[in-house]
Amino acid sequence: MVYSQDFATQGGRNELHFSDPEAWDWYMDAAAARTWLEVHEGSDYDPPQRSPRAIALVRDLEVRDFVLELDLASTAPEDRGAHRDLCIFFGWQDPSHFYYVHLAPGPDERAHNIFLVDGADRRPLAEVAAEGIDWGEGWHHVRVERELTQGSIRVFFDGGREPILKAWDRSLDWGRIGFGTFDDSGRFTDLHIFAPEARLAHHADPFR
Repeated sequence: MVYSQDFATQGGRNELHFSDPEAWDWYMDAAAARTWLEVHEGSDYDPPQRSPRAIALVRDLEVRDFVLELDLASTAPEDRGAHRDLCIFFGWQDPSHFYYVHLAPGPDERAHNIFLVDGADRRPLAEVAAEGIDWGEGWHHVRVERELTQGSIRVFFDGGREPILKAWDRSLDWGRIGFGTFDDSGRFTDLHIFAPEARLAHHADPFR
């Protein structure tokens, strides 16, 4: 394991860069003994290409091959419909070059897919899935696996044995890890990143 964060204190947010810091808050549920970061709808970030607006990136870590595990919960209202989303970012090099997993109830060319932003508006890498996910009102667990030699990217949801999304691409190499949403709201905690090798380096805030 090369990184772990459960946001047990507000100081956990200091390990992240945010596209719009004002859109994020720290919360604690004492009864459930759980803490998390929560992003609110309405991020002011305007990305260079058509891509997610609310992004939180681990500051000083870069990985290549990795396994990411994260607990997350959507807080967007049900009437947001098929594109009610939360996202995982990886291979993140700058605001115009990164991958992201978009998790949503309604799969199509713009939602519930693995996307690449490579100097142009995001494009889907996976086939359109037969079905999306049901956010409900509780927490869920997501696992993302990347193996660059084979170019494989696989996404597992709530402990399922088969990936809900899978794609093959080697366009981007080393990069940062993050989480957020295209334009909705949600909660994130218990982030764990496993990797055979990692690079630690100071990064200036890419959103400033």
